[in-house]
Amino acid sequence: MAGLSPQVTNIVIILGMMQVSKRIPFEDPDTLNIVRALYIASNLIIASIYLYTQIQINKKKDLTTLKYVEPAPMGSTEEGKLVTTTIHAYDSQQVKQLFRSQLMGVGMMAFMHLYLKYTNPLLIQSIIPLKSALESNLVKIHVFGQPAAGDLKRPFKQAAGFMQGLQSGPAQSDKKAVEAAERAGRGGAKEE
Repeated sequence: MAGLSPQVTNIVIILGMMQVSKRIPFEDPDTLNIVRALYIASNLIIASIYLYTQIQINKKKDLTTLKYVEPAPMGSTEEGKLVTTTIHAYDSQQVKQLFRSQLMGVGMMAFMHLYLKYTNPLLIQSIIPLKSALESNLVKIHVFGQPAAGDLKRPFKQAAGFMQGLQSGPAQSDKKAVEAAERAGRGGAKEE
């Protein structure tokens, strides 16, 4: 599975875990508690990975200036906004987004499990978010020490997903787009 994209491996894992979850007796309270403990442990591991990543970001405190053009919202007539920030601030913002998405996932899972009484997603949601956390660009850079080049170059490309069609495009960091935004006077306040 090393040559497959993350989306394809997610589908393979989901299909495999759906077959496994059919054979697990969720009616047994002990089995259900073990699966719940697995889900909680998975989320604690994810939170600790993100916390460690934030510690590494703060330790490096890379104050290199980062300029990019943030795309305008879909359907908006205005042009993209120039964002001038530092790598430290950008990475910190990205970690906050990762934490926020993890909390939203936990909230949705809590609703599905506690209110709607679904148990099968607990197993799948113990694996997929952990896999996604380990494949995160920030984790690759700050935990695994990969260089911030190619796909890991900031600003990060948004992963293709369900909401991709509602966005107007990726952030642009090429010199031509940044200079055009500077000349147009869009944005420019440096965030620290």
